[in-house]
Parts: sequence; structure tokens; C-alpha cells
Amino acid sequence: MPKVLVTGGCGLIGQHICSGLLKKGYDVIATDTEERQHYNTGKLHYTFVECSPTDKDAIGDILDKNDIEILVHAAFTVDNDLEPIVTEKQMRESASCDKFLYRYAMQENEIGTHVKKIILLSTDKVYMYPKTREPINEDSELELVSNYAKMKYASENALVAERKNHKETMCCIIRHSPVYTLKFTDNLMSRITDPRDHTLFVWGKGQYGFQMCCVHNLVEFILGFVQNALDMSHEGYYNVGDRELTKAADIITFMRENHRLGTVVQKSPGGAFSKLKGLFSGSSKEERRTNYRYLDLDKLENNNMLDKTRASKFTSFRWSIHNTK
Repeated sequence: MPKVLVTGGCGLIGQHICSGLLKKGYDVIATDTEERQHYNTGKLHYTFVECSPTDKDAIGDILDKNDIEILVHAAFTVDNDLEPIVTEKQMRESASCDKFLYRYAMQENEIGTHVKKIILLSTDKVYMYPKTREPINEDSELELVSNYAKMKYASENALVAERKNHKETMCCIIRHSPVYTLKFTDNLMSRITDPRDHTLFVWGKGQYGFQMCCVHNLVEFILGFVQNALDMSHEGYYNVGDRELTKAADIITFMRENHRLGTVVQKSPGGAFSKLKGLFSGSSKEERRTNYRYLDLDKLENNNMLDKTRASKFTSFRWSIHNTK
């Protein structure tokens, strides 16, 4: 089976990607700043290399000395094991790392091979979410508000620019929604947390929803693309997320059944989400720019979904908050 390099391979998302690839028989090399949870340690055909994504010597050495056919770039996806703040420094580091990585991966290495497929994990936060409720497709208008969106869009552009010089490499850019698993719930909790005072709340009966992405849906899409994307017609952008919206009421039920949940304040509907709008202080505007999990109350009632038609060619999106593991 082909050899796969996964950057950020020990983060929440990366470790599940590596595990899925190993189960399919792939030879996996994972890089990360440290092997925190040892999720795949000791598994057959798994190698961990401790290095920062900005360590060009270490990354170059791996690409030079191994016949890497597939690169999954999951570094700089926001480290879900740490605070969800994206700084200007991280943005600069990401830009420097990405340009080097794509160029080095696509060019012929010391043993005469090059990476044939590159999969980049980006974010649906690059999109402008419309006030109407039509689904958002891969050609929808963009709006780069947060540092995270700017960082990932810059990474997308760097990949597209380098791809023009190496047309034999197939590139896939995944714009996925915030992830969760049975145990990892930070992104879910942020959807019921008031950004002004950090209390838990639900508006009315909580029948409004959010586009989320169970990690297992993301991994199954990546595995489907790795195995079944056979020609250049398959390269490009893909929206990836759960099949249905995750309602605020579902999050509350899920947390009460599987975890601890404090007091949730029920705010009366009375026809006005507008009461929640326009109340941002200067500090919360800064948080909205830097904090990956910031809940924009202006978009609370939009119920926007990603159009996942293109991605559904490679997976069924069978996981949700009701059956995640």
C-alpha cells in the first residue's frame, strides 16, 4: 500500500486520520510537535517523527528519504488540545510552512519520486454565510473575518499556486465544519455559550441548528478520496460536515446524557433574536477575530448548511451527534 505523510498527526483530527489509514493497510508517517495521547503508538506500519511543522530540515528529510505518495496536511488546523486562539505569529508560521511543504512535496526527491496526492484540511469559516437559508456550495462567496479563516485561505492559495507548476499532483482542499467526537465536545459547547458572559444558554426550545462535523465523517471522506479519487477530475474543493444540522437542543441532550452540564439559561423567543444582536463590546470583537470557537450571535438563526453533494461521491456522512463514538 502507498506510504502517507500526515502533518499534525497527533492532534485530535490527525490521530483519527492516521488510525483510519492504518486500518486500511497504509504505511503512515505522522509528524507533530509531540506525541501527546499515544493514540497510534505501537501499531504496525506507523512511524512518529517529532518535529514542528516549521522544521523544514526534518520535513524535507522525510520527503527526501521516503516514497511518500500521499500527503495529508492537518497541521495548523487549530490545536484542539490547547486554547482556540489563532495569533498573528501562528499565521506567519503557517504561511512559511505551507509554501515550503507544497513545493518540496511536489518536486522530485532524492529517490526519484514525488507526492501524487495532497489533501489540505481547511475550514468552512472562509465562507460568507448568507442571511437566507440556501445551502453553501464550494463556489459561494467568501468572507475572511477571523484569523483562522485568513490563515487557512492563505494555505489554500499557496497550494493552488504551487499546483500550477506541478500538474501531475492531485490536490484536494477540504472545507470542513467544527469537529466533535463523543469525548471531544468543546466545539459543541461553544454553540450554547454566550460570548458576552460565557454562561450556557438556549433560545426558546433550541430548534435552531449549526453545521458541525463529526470527526468520523471527516476521516471517512479522506479515506474515500485517498482510495477512489483516480483522476484529475476529482481534485478541487470539497465541503465536509454532518448530513444534518446539529440543533442546540440536541447538544444539551447529548451533554446531559454523556457528560456533565451546568445550568442552561432558557431565553424567551418573543420574536426577537435581534435582542441578542449589536451587543458586542470592543473586547468581544477582538475575540471574534482571534477565537476559533467564538459564537456569532448575528448568525444564530440562519441555520445555514454546507452543500456536500460533491463530497458525497466519496462517503455517506453516516455519523452525527446521535451516534458518534
